[in-house]
Amino acid sequence: MAVVDVHRFAESITCHAWSPDHSMVAFCPNNNEVHIYKQSQDQWERLHVLEKHDQIVSGIDWSSKSNKIVTVSHDRNSYVWSLEGGEWVPTLVILRLNRAALCVQWSPKENKFAVGSGAKTVCICYYEQENNWWVSKLIRKRHESSVTNVAWHPNNILLATTSTDGKCRVFSTFIKGVDTKDSKAGSPAESKFGEQILQLDLSYSWAFGVKWSPSGNTLAYVGHSSTIYFVDDVGPSPLAQSVAFRDLPLRDVLFISEKMVIGVGYDSNPMVFAADDTGIWSFIRYIGEKKAASSGSSYSSQFSEAFTKFYGQSKATTANEASESSKSRGGVHDNCINSVVPLSKAGSPKVMRFSTSGLDGKIAIWDLENMQEELGHQF
Repeated sequence: MAVVDVHRFAESITCHAWSPDHSMVAFCPNNNEVHIYKQSQDQWERLHVLEKHDQIVSGIDWSSKSNKIVTVSHDRNSYVWSLEGGEWVPTLVILRLNRAALCVQWSPKENKFAVGSGAKTVCICYYEQENNWWVSKLIRKRHESSVTNVAWHPNNILLATTSTDGKCRVFSTFIKGVDTKDSKAGSPAESKFGEQILQLDLSYSWAFGVKWSPSGNTLAYVGHSSTIYFVDDVGPSPLAQSVAFRDLPLRDVLFISEKMVIGVGYDSNPMVFAADDTGIWSFIRYIGEKKAASSGSSYSSQFSEAFTKFYGQSKATTANEASESSKSRGGVHDNCINSVVPLSKAGSPKVMRFSTSGLDGKIAIWDLENMQEELGHQF
């Protein structure tokens, strides 16, 4: 089993993030609070409760360099928290939203962060030293529905977004006075703020989690139709692939190397996707499962499991089939996994550890060190 630690912190968890040294974890227990825990001698101790939001906290990110926490909420507000004298002090961010804030992520240089919202808008927030506050510039009139996820390119300028309009987009977020121009003339990083570099219409359903590979050469995002999409050479002529699978849809993804991706979602167990030597992506296996891939003969039981999870059927036989199928694939989480977070240094070419959190209130830590032979040379 690849999982090394599992702890149930609450009835349900909406999102989580780790401190720079990975000794503390911050999460939202499906309410308007953020709890910070620290592990000592195999016990988790609650150190702080951040109380400023009025509604559910929908996004958390903890910066690895400046040790600041940014939170966003359905109350349309965002706060940047700084540790001062042993207490976390909030600073309000001016978002100018009329709908819920749904997701947030610090940029690689941590001089900006991006907020996706239900207002069909992305807020790019930065700090104004002279006024001592955080302000935002908005990318508007591009999305046709809620922005479900955001992901920064390693160059600190390009930003990928996914939306419930089914599209994945890439924008330039260059802000004069905050960013420096790329040395390569004509590169996308030199585009003006809010300019759309690319729009991908690969999904015919809601689009969710999106991530860049460590080098920034590949983009991956997921659709609600049980499909994951991979895009190389992001620009005027991108090369796109889609991998469909029989199981339940994914919600989030994570590159653990240039040619391997972890996907998590409604099937309650991380899935591994990898590219072969020719660059063709495919589903490899579930982490912790007893057999590598689902066979055709078990399709009926998979359908029953999917039907049970989506519609809450109470038939004992169907529930038992779903339970057995889940156990054969690890069974660490008991409900949808809504986020996956790397446990490695920023910019690292490989992720040996990562954590997952879900609607079952658990946070699990996974270690791939002893699975390198099973995962293959792509890792």
